[in-house]
Amino acid sequence: MAELVAVIASTHHPFYYRASTSTGEDRPPFADEWVRKVEAFRETLTRANPDVLVMVGSDHFHQFWLDNMPQFLVGKAPFYDANFYNEEREFGLPRMLFQGQEDLSAHLLRGGMDMGFDLAFSNELRIDHSITCPIITLRPQNDLPIVPVYTNIFAPPLPQPKRFIQLGQAIRELVESWPGNQRVAVIGTGHLSLELGGPRQFGPHGPDPDFDRKAVEWISTGDIEGCLSEVTLDSLWNPGNATHGFMDFMLMMGVAGEGRKADYVDTYDLFHTMEAYFTWYPNGGGRA
Repeated sequence: MAELVAVIASTHHPFYYRASTSTGEDRPPFADEWVRKVEAFRETLTRANPDVLVMVGSDHFHQFWLDNMPQFLVGKAPFYDANFYNEEREFGLPRMLFQGQEDLSAHLLRGGMDMGFDLAFSNELRIDHSITCPIITLRPQNDLPIVPVYTNIFAPPLPQPKRFIQLGQAIRELVESWPGNQRVAVIGTGHLSLELGGPRQFGPHGPDPDFDRKAVEWISTGDIEGCLSEVTLDSLWNPGNATHGFMDFMLMMGVAGEGRKADYVDTYDLFHTMEAYFTWYPNGGGRA
């Protein structure tokens, strides 16, 4: 059976690529420290030596709209184009092409449906920055096949937070039951407190540092029970109008497992948001 060699959760700030590649007067003052943190984080995936990446993200209304909004979707294409024009224009992101892993996609779809998840699928999925940014930060050579998993954290009615946990648990079970000897890493990206288009969007830190502190503690200690006792669809409006993206972090807690402490934790307070990076090695591989 396949081996789950790493579980990784991170933010997906779209300005990292431009900040890290800019030079001279165009290079922001925070870029060098940001690059240092990302390169240290990247090593946690490199050490796991994966063959395949399952990538969890959320479409930013690029292709899913109010005429068709899946709650959970698995890509099952042989190749995936990325990014979208507005991401190139606003963030300077490059055009990218990903190879798909169709066998694992089919395994997740069939197994997920048998476990009670009515998963949507797409053979013509285009990838946006929720998946391309973690590839840029963690695997810039883009040399591994992927299985994209998209979640709805934008358009109500949203799945309950516990459903994200349950899907994470299911993904782990399905990866570990996939026939073969492939080494699989599951990478999911969300965010902590976040405000988009509201009065708290731009400040010296994220809109709710208290929530960020608690969130990092929940994730790093694997405190799923404590997290679920406080996080609801209603409560997530309080730390910022876009904080429902935290549920993708909760999905990754489900993959890692209840009470499983992260092997690597780092954060970076980056003006309007707290960047956060977590890695678990489920079988101990890759640890220092």
